Amino acid sequence: MKYNFDEIILRKGTGCVKFDHPDVGDRLPLWVADMDFATPPFVLDALKERIAHPVMGYPMVPSDYYSTISRWVKDLHGWEVSPEYIRYIPGIVKGIGMVLGCFFRDPAREHQKVKVIIQPPVYHPFRLLPQKSGFEVVFNPLLPIEKDGKLAGYRMDLEGLEKLIDEDTKVLILSNPHNPAGICWPKEELQKLARLCAQKGVLVISDEIHAEMALKGYRHFPFASVCDEAAACSISFMAPSKTFNIAGIVSSYAIVLNPELREKFFAYLDSNEFDNPSIFSTAATIAAYTNGGEWRKQMLEYVESNVDFIEDYIGTRIPGISILRPQASFLVWLDLRSLGLGHDALVELVQDKAGLFLNDGAMFGEQGSGFFRLNVGCPRSVLQEAMEKLEKAIETL
Repeated sequence: MKYNFDEIILRKGTGCVKFDHPDVGDRLPLWVADMDFATPPFVLDALKERIAHPVMGYPMVPSDYYSTISRWVKDLHGWEVSPEYIRYIPGIVKGIGMVLGCFFRDPAREHQKVKVIIQPPVYHPFRLLPQKSGFEVVFNPLLPIEKDGKLAGYRMDLEGLEKLIDEDTKVLILSNPHNPAGICWPKEELQKLARLCAQKGVLVISDEIHAEMALKGYRHFPFASVCDEAAACSISFMAPSKTFNIAGIVSSYAIVLNPELREKFFAYLDSNEFDNPSIFSTAATIAAYTNGGEWRKQMLEYVESNVDFIEDYIGTRIPGISILRPQASFLVWLDLRSLGLGHDALVELVQDKAGLFLNDGAMFGEQGSGFFRLNVGCPRSVLQEAMEKLEKAIETL
């Protein structure tokens, strides 16, 4: 079947964050990390089949739910994970909060100091959630890689990380693949990170929500799979939500290989009933992971062609700016620093003059100042309109 990713689907007025958030207004929204493509028909069919039954009572976890996830992970990543090592969680950001609550909220040690390390520029809930929960967030910024005067990528500052870790440092939140830069971290770099964290007693929470979206020529390495130390010191989170555009269904899951971590975390999930998926999350996940191989292939090809389009358009018609080409996901890190404008002026340029609503890079940390995160998971005609708007706005400078 040939899927149509050029179709314009009207989303405004459907109660979706991307279009209906009050800050968006009449701007063209290319921000929140969901795609404007129709959810695959085999997922919708599975939901319709369940809805056809008139009773929506308490559900049991289907017997093939965890085995389907296990098979998908093995087929896609070559990573053999027993179904017993997998549990549903009601969202990855919530899962991060659950890990912090499970392991570091001991009522008998209420004043225990716990530091959480993040590596900006990085997905902003990594900072906001621990801060709002009373943890101290420590920053170990990524190191930019420059080529021909332009940003060509990032690498982890492992030397800086080692110096940063002290007796109060308990957690590192890893974005793998990295959001917003779209990096598929090399296996060797993840191994070095794992050995350091294992040696220092730091628990790694690996957010792998974009794991299924490695683009051509790149491979995602699940953190817990890269070496024994990584398996021992980590909890991994994955989901079909980005790949199959079902974020609103809430279909995330945790993978924990370390038996001690797994026993404690799964007991915490069970006692709070956090691991009870809805009727629709299991139906959607099983359908996606059973029938989604070809749809995923075509979707990634379309996303990559959108990246090509953006790169070509900017390179030939807006030479004053550049992009960091993503290795995974539908998110493009747009570099406007060479325009020489301050932060507020750049926001005004993009939002008011160009009429675009993108993620302001500063929300991912001060290292993101001068950047914007552009979502290319949309029909080509929408990107064409966005680039024309941006080009005209920059011409007024």
